[in-house]
Amino acid sequence: MNIVRLALRLLLRDWRAGELRVLVLAVLIAVAGLASVNAFTARMHLALSQESNRLLGADLVLASDHALAPALSVAAQRRGLVTAQTAQFPSMVSTASASNLAEIKAVSSGYPLRGTLRIADSAFGADRPVRDIPRLGTVWLEARLASALQLKPGDAVQLGYSQLKVAAILTSEPDRGGNFFNLAPRLLMNQLDVPATGLITLGSRVNYRLLIAGKGNAVEAYRTTLAAQLQRGQRLLTARDARPEIRDVLDKAERYLGLAVLLAALLAAVAILLSARHFLRRHLDACALLRCFGASQRTIVTLYALQIAGLGVLAAAAGMALGYAGQAVLASILGRLAHLDLPPVELLPFLQAALAGLVLLAGFSLPTLFMLRRTPALRILRRDAVAVDALGAVSYVAGLAAMTALLFWQVRDVRMTLLVLAGLAATLLVTVLLSWWLVLASGWLGARGHGSWRQGLLNLRRRSGSSVIQVAAFTLGMLALLLLTVVRGDLLNNWHSTLPANAPNRFVINIQPDQVASLQAFLRQHDLADAELYPMIRGRLMAINGREVNSANYADQQTQRLLDREFNLSYAKQLDAATDFVSGSGWREATAVPQFSVEQGIADKLHLKLGDTLRFDVGGMPISARITSLRKVNWDSFKVNFFVVANAALLQHTSASYITSFYLPAAKVSLLNEMVQAYPNLTVIDVSAIMQTVQDMLDRVSAAVQFVFVFSLASGLVVLYAALAATRDERALETALWRVLGARRQQLWLAQVTEFAAIGILAGLLAAAGASAIGWGLSSEVFNLPYHVDPLLWLVAMGLGGIGVAVAGVAGLWGISRVPPLVTLRDI
Repeated sequence: MNIVRLALRLLLRDWRAGELRVLVLAVLIAVAGLASVNAFTARMHLALSQESNRLLGADLVLASDHALAPALSVAAQRRGLVTAQTAQFPSMVSTASASNLAEIKAVSSGYPLRGTLRIADSAFGADRPVRDIPRLGTVWLEARLASALQLKPGDAVQLGYSQLKVAAILTSEPDRGGNFFNLAPRLLMNQLDVPATGLITLGSRVNYRLLIAGKGNAVEAYRTTLAAQLQRGQRLLTARDARPEIRDVLDKAERYLGLAVLLAALLAAVAILLSARHFLRRHLDACALLRCFGASQRTIVTLYALQIAGLGVLAAAAGMALGYAGQAVLASILGRLAHLDLPPVELLPFLQAALAGLVLLAGFSLPTLFMLRRTPALRILRRDAVAVDALGAVSYVAGLAAMTALLFWQVRDVRMTLLVLAGLAATLLVTVLLSWWLVLASGWLGARGHGSWRQGLLNLRRRSGSSVIQVAAFTLGMLALLLLTVVRGDLLNNWHSTLPANAPNRFVINIQPDQVASLQAFLRQHDLADAELYPMIRGRLMAINGREVNSANYADQQTQRLLDREFNLSYAKQLDAATDFVSGSGWREATAVPQFSVEQGIADKLHLKLGDTLRFDVGGMPISARITSLRKVNWDSFKVNFFVVANAALLQHTSASYITSFYLPAAKVSLLNEMVQAYPNLTVIDVSAIMQTVQDMLDRVSAAVQFVFVFSLASGLVVLYAALAATRDERALETALWRVLGARRQQLWLAQVTEFAAIGILAGLLAAAGASAIGWGLSSEVFNLPYHVDPLLWLVAMGLGGIGVAVAGVAGLWGISRVPPLVTLRDI
């Protein structure tokens, strides 16, 4: 107990002296960042798990891109299971004065099998649960669809060739995804009313589902049976698959947030290392005295380990409190994306974050403790330095291993973790090497100057090690800031600049062959002659070079989903020089040899090359041809594009629907009502509304990541403070000697400003270079956008770096110049 009391007394003394504040800040920031992200993601995952059964609307769902055989439902019922069917597809809904795109959901009797439907008698009125589905001849509309069409229960609505009565306002469906992913409002109808509408025709995209519910053993047995009978374009969904789109987006957001908070943790580890080494140097004499009084190495290690442990517990507790506030901010930013009621905050994520913070503290302070135990009693008389022994080196390795384990635990993705580690190592290596060279160059420049700025530049070379650390710390912090502001803005500006003012903002699909001529005339009549109609044929890729295609052979999930559904194929009479060919060449109208032109991106995913032969199943008829060209497609143009295009001789005799896109000014929006009334089967998609919704989603994720990067920037500032504190004693002695030799305060102040401004300018230069390189990589490899180097980025980074670091450095050391030289020399 005596050693515990002594450790407490020493801890309070060091705290009052400011010795341990950097350690507290470093651990606090790391714990707060980890707790914020982990607690929020835990709440989101728990909400999805708790609601998964209700969100699926059944115990088991068979989803298909083509109509399901009635025998499947009969077989389930023979096993004592109950079933229901749904069919979902987009279509235009109209009245005499307006029209709007809606997501049509046709359901059979018994739907839903799990959860309940809720309806209201008026838009935004009080709702109630119901056990039935819409009666024949009636529909239920979502409130925003009723509002857009100015409808109320009792009014009539036109759906395809049928006129149906609005019976109620739909307020809730159990298997409805979040509003972000269901861009069009819902219309719920009876499945028996669908044939009369004429909406499901050749080429229509319909998502068919068979819902199954019953006792667990019977459902599992039937799931096993169905799994062995699955056809192309079919998949089984269980409660674990409810809202996969939300899970995918949140998983991506979680990874981004995890990477952001890891930067904070890594910088915090650097701050712990720096402050722990400073702690060592300030306590070497105290350890030597303890050795003179008979303290053993074990006693010394125990004494200071208790101090560090107590400090870590207090810092972790404060970090947990700050993390609670942080997760509340994340919930307010991202929680609405999923439209779920988040459960209360659990304690486990906070305990995990606290444990991670303590692991960081232990991993990077133990080497210091092992160095303290080797302090000799002769340290009182001799000022020998204490080197790291084998045990201390092992502790450093253990600390790095702990950091690596923390990285794997946080990101939960081995490939991404390895990429992060490699990228971080490369970044640090380049930063250290460049900053070391620039520091030496600054010293060379200072040696050829005179006055205070000469002394400031020479100080960089004299303290080259700490100068490099300070440059590296500021580089990381400024790099994060530049990426979150200037480069991010440049990427968005470049993205918007790729869209001309008259880029297509409306797509029209489900155009039937007998409507092509009259629709073209209609478009020409209304000054939309540039709207070209393209044939669209549904086909499933069956073989590549004679080998059957199996989606399981591809690791990429997007590629697997693409192969499990049908492609949208098209044909063109000619592909000329205006096409952006990557390799190969096009064809002329008279070409009779079957040919395919494939988009470069999908060719890379499927490992296709020129000369490969593709075989598609188009309506039960095999279609084969060689790839004669690979072309680049600008998907951001919002023009009609296809992955695979054939020459006319190959596909012009197959059944097709048509698609077109055009730019419609706001003043001509009423034209859509006239078009839909003349062609009720057409589906018009407002791309501008979709893009606005997607942009809102990206802005929210970006805001969340930017919020978490606050912890990273705070860690960078703590690293800077730790680096300054590490040289404080040396700077105090140097300042006192200069004062004794007659230097004025103004001279010393100018020398410090020069030194810190040089550090800031070097850090800004490196940060601008890194941000430009990363911005170029994001533009060319991820966003496929042109990237233009912005000279303003470099000027802003170097200017803010020079001014900001100079102000922070001088402010942090302001008190040194005000201490009388005699006091400083006596203390030392």
